Amino acid sequence: MLLAMTSFFRGVQISIPWFKIFLFGCIATLSACGKEPLYQQESFVFGTQVQVSIYGETDAKARAAAAAVMQEFDRLHREFHAWKPGPLMALNVAIARGERHQVSPEMAAAIRDATQLSEASDGLFNPAIGQLIALWGFQSDEFKSVLPDPEKISARLRAQPRMRDLTVDADNFVSSRNPAVQIDFGGYAKGLALDNAARILRTQGVKHALVNIGGNIIALGKHGTRPWHVGVRHPRTPNTMFELDLHDGEAIGTSGDYQRYFELNGQRYCHIIDPRTGYPASGTQSLTVLAAPGPRTGVLSDAASKPGFIADIKAWESPLKRLGIEAAIRVDESGKIAMSAAMGQRAKRVRD
Repeated sequence: MLLAMTSFFRGVQISIPWFKIFLFGCIATLSACGKEPLYQQESFVFGTQVQVSIYGETDAKARAAAAAVMQEFDRLHREFHAWKPGPLMALNVAIARGERHQVSPEMAAAIRDATQLSEASDGLFNPAIGQLIALWGFQSDEFKSVLPDPEKISARLRAQPRMRDLTVDADNFVSSRNPAVQIDFGGYAKGLALDNAARILRTQGVKHALVNIGGNIIALGKHGTRPWHVGVRHPRTPNTMFELDLHDGEAIGTSGDYQRYFELNGQRYCHIIDPRTGYPASGTQSLTVLAAPGPRTGVLSDAASKPGFIADIKAWESPLKRLGIEAAIRVDESGKIAMSAAMGQRAKRVRD
């Protein structure tokens, strides 16, 4: 009989059968008591732990499919990295110089899509504020507890960088009417990676899988005879607040103030910057969204949680609905939990 294990990632955890623990990059296969195997591969990409779980396939097929997904994650990490040399940095340098710059069709599509999402959220999702993110020290693998110069924050706010400042032509040349635009896809790339992973797995004939990138999770098929089961963790403890089943094609994602942050004089400053103020968003500890199946489910699980996290407490559901998200959970700064009606029909509260 297999014992149960819970694996934690950012704001979401998944319940899976126990497997022998190896170092990152290892793989494990389970097949016991006549059951179909659960194959898992882990790595560290996008600055977080990632895991691919494949159910019901042969060891060789699962290994090849998981390896293809991990290879894609590595590629996207290089393609969309905001502060290390690569295609996105080259584009940002060109924008700052007022130059046109040709990008890949993939990057062009991401810019167009992110612009649409930004407009739908009334600018609360705004990947164009890379300068502000860098100013706060969050475009770094390690950051210090130092407050930026308020005058520099004000200057970047006055520049009003928006995704709509960008123009992408038919040949994928990008230009900007605003040199202050600096793109940071930190709230988009992991979602894109989930969508690409699902496409790769389906192309390789995998019908049942769970892909987890630091708490952004997409489900394919089932875990045997039951749906994939995930838990939403408490933002201040390792405990699970809610559990729910993820059905085929659904994705879940959490934005929280407890992963990338620093504290100074008793104040917590998280990496999610409010584009309206130039300061880290406050008033929310975590915001979890459930995205319905569709062509960009993973992207929505990543991008949509940011507007809900940033939005004013009385209007946190409004930007989510404009983005097509009906199911969400919010934990405010005092720890009070609010849940949309749609999520209330799916999530089960876990009692301590």
